[in-house]
Amino acid sequence: MGLDQIREQKKKKKKKRLIYRSIILALLLIAVVYALISNLSDEKTTYEAGDDAPDFKLNQVNKNNDTDHIQLSSLKGKGVMLNFWATYCKPCEKEMPFMQHLYAKYKKKGVEIITVNLDANKLVVNRFIDRFDLTFPVLYDQQDQVRELYNIVPIPSTFFIDSKGKIVRKVEGGLTLEKLNGYLQEIEPK
Repeated sequence: MGLDQIREQKKKKKKKRLIYRSIILALLLIAVVYALISNLSDEKTTYEAGDDAPDFKLNQVNKNNDTDHIQLSSLKGKGVMLNFWATYCKPCEKEMPFMQHLYAKYKKKGVEIITVNLDANKLVVNRFIDRFDLTFPVLYDQQDQVRELYNIVPIPSTFFIDSKGKIVRKVEGGLTLEKLNGYLQEIEPK
């Protein structure tokens, strides 16, 4: 094999490598563009004040409350405080006694306090319920269906819903007793 033939083979190999690299680069570019487009078009709805509260149905895990499950739409006619929380969340832990303190008073006035737990383990949730002696409904969102429906990112997040099923207020972060009391008054059925 002569020197010219070797050079010709090297040129062919370089051309092939360039073609393969170009194809791979093009495929990567297509994948990136596809990912960007699908993420932009797949944005989740964020619910705010004035929106209808999306309906859901979850099982209730609090043994101190005799409700088996709750469907949000079945509470029309009542004000609803819908709180998303987890046992590892310190602000959530801090606001639970406030909710418990106001639960009986506002239940008599037609306002339901409902919490949706986002933990992975029911045993941990039950210990938390027992520790704070919670009596309001604690729903368990094991598959994150309601978390995703409401697009919950920070916890705690709380929605205050009026008797017609409209979101009156959305609060991200912990609540004080005074703020909680005021927000519950806003959603009392008239």
